Amino acid sequence: MPQSQFEELIQRTRDGDRTAENELLEKCRAYISLIARAQIEGWMRTKFDASDLVQQTLLEAHKGLSRFEGETEAEWLGWLRGILNHNTLDFARRYQGAAKRDVKREFSIDRAGQQTETSGQQKWELPDQAETPSRILLNREQEIQVAEAVSRLPPDYQEVIMLRNLQRLSFKEVAERMQRSPGAVQMLWMRALNQLQELLEQV
Repeated sequence: MPQSQFEELIQRTRDGDRTAENELLEKCRAYISLIARAQIEGWMRTKFDASDLVQQTLLEAHKGLSRFEGETEAEWLGWLRGILNHNTLDFARRYQGAAKRDVKREFSIDRAGQQTETSGQQKWELPDQAETPSRILLNREQEIQVAEAVSRLPPDYQEVIMLRNLQRLSFKEVAERMQRSPGAVQMLWMRALNQLQELLEQV
């Protein structure tokens, strides 16, 4: 959706248009879901599901619309991330007394995986300067589109992109999480990015 149309949707929502509000929240569901999955640590997954966080976040966004003072897509997504981060911390404290990590840290798609890994490991970004999925993942203007495309990938493709690109884990760590060899994970990751590229080209 062009920026102007998204901002018009925000304004209509602020004016009390329930149809616009439903459309706005639904367009952000895949985006919030992807970030929620990236924020939930392994120990949290045994206590609650990312869908619980998504539902709670969208519900609070609906109830608290009057508190949103922004006008742009970036401001809207930032506001939603703030609600999500608060809920993640709240859920973590509820189930374990205190969070094991700083969940206030935003898992914004445009910031994911920008630093170089240590111990001689490569950056996850592909060397090509073209509009690869890795570079598109860093573009805030396309966050919602990327999240929607990722949600259409097979579960194992979603998982490897989430662990590698959003949580910024090394291939060794991703392999341990997915119970595969590092080589198999790298191949899976490349196939996932290729399929993501194809989906984004259809948009």
